[in-house]
Amino acid sequence: MRKLLAWAIVLIILISFFAFSSFFSGEKKEGQEAKDTSSLPISKGSTYYVSPDGSNSNPGTLKNPWAKPSYGAKRLKPGNTLIIRGGRYLLSDFEEDVIRPASGTSKAWITIKGEDGKQPTLLGKNNLLTAIDLSGKHHLRIENLEITNDKGASFRDGIEATGSKANHLILKDLNVHHVDEFGVNLADVNDLKIINSKITYCGFGAVGGPEGKDGGWTNILIKGSNLSYSGHYYQGKGGPSAYDRPDGFGIEPSNGPIEIANTIAEHNRGDGIDSKSKNTYIHHSIVANNFADGIKLWGTGSKVENTLIYGRGDNDSQTTPWSSIVIGTEDKDADFQIINTTVDDLLGGNYIMHVQYDNLDTPINLTIRNSIFSARGERSPVFLADSVNLTMQNNLFFMPKSENVLVYGNKNFTSSQILKLKSANKYGNPLFVKPSSGKKGDYHLKSKSPAIDVGSSKAPSDDLDGNKRPKGERFDIGAYEK
Repeated sequence: MRKLLAWAIVLIILISFFAFSSFFSGEKKEGQEAKDTSSLPISKGSTYYVSPDGSNSNPGTLKNPWAKPSYGAKRLKPGNTLIIRGGRYLLSDFEEDVIRPASGTSKAWITIKGEDGKQPTLLGKNNLLTAIDLSGKHHLRIENLEITNDKGASFRDGIEATGSKANHLILKDLNVHHVDEFGVNLADVNDLKIINSKITYCGFGAVGGPEGKDGGWTNILIKGSNLSYSGHYYQGKGGPSAYDRPDGFGIEPSNGPIEIANTIAEHNRGDGIDSKSKNTYIHHSIVANNFADGIKLWGTGSKVENTLIYGRGDNDSQTTPWSSIVIGTEDKDADFQIINTTVDDLLGGNYIMHVQYDNLDTPINLTIRNSIFSARGERSPVFLADSVNLTMQNNLFFMPKSENVLVYGNKNFTSSQILKLKSANKYGNPLFVKPSSGKKGDYHLKSKSPAIDVGSSKAPSDDLDGNKRPKGERFDIGAYEK
């Protein structure tokens, strides 16, 4: 009898245990809400550490860290985090030192980040290809790292993924500088975010890459970043680099969309932003003092909004074929927009903007609204091919040293004739606070500017500074609201 009672008690315990376990398992029970975390980069696993005074024979704990970031990265599993403690890490060997992490999953990202408050430095040498290779990887966060060369040593890319397509990447709070080729070099990539990062003094360009084979760049956000001084460094010297046109941002034909927001691209020896992608959206950004073109767009569905462009030539007085804005495509009936954008050019001797100059017979649709085009140098009108289907509303033009303000196919428009385009287009000095070329300018409007309170109501809700535009009809022309 006692044996039967004992077995009954054991049976009850077992039943209770399995019921309890089932309740806390991942299975969804009736009446429970399943929390949707598919859009969040989750890391809910073990945390490991690397330190300059660590050892790869250690277990990788806080007290007993590993020595090499590359060693630690190879041991990460989905959901794991690797903290690289403050200090300097030399990278010189392709097989031993390049960081090649495994991939995470949609609910368990892998994170590699620098220690909070003590950003570590990865120092490349011996013509090392890259510090971090993300080819074919997915669901990865790379944060809070400085990547540069070791005392002027040859070092090529900061981060690259050119071997096979990368997916779901976050690059945040990075400082990549003084590398010989690209700061970030990617071919095919989907769902990439570059956030609050400074990528400067790169020989071949800050952000770019070769032509992709699988859609190129898709679903991209670059926000709060600085992509500048490309070509001003190369192999331990101040440049120029071996690459002819190092851009702040320059990518080959892609499907997009590409969003570049709250970003600065200045003093690049090539273009500020050169996007061959469809659906490129540039807004709340400053593209200034780049030697070649300011912004170049090639793909349909592209738009520039609340953006300031100035300083073509970067204070070099030579006449060049470059322009502040270039739009050119072979895609018939492609769509482009320029909204509440301020453009100023001092150099002269070229079109301040040209559209379909090399594709004269290919029709496209172009909307220019609430924008300022100021060309203070000689012979700097806007050029539009006759094939451009133009909607131009509430814009302000100022070309005091140009006979024509606009060349539209075989028609020329002077400062007085620009009013014939109707739709509230105007001519006059925009009265910028401090226009400049080669140096930092201030393109807010003085109190008596003719651009104040005459813009179209079809304006973005805020301006380049993030200030709300007033309700009603009284909007300013240009990137800034007075």
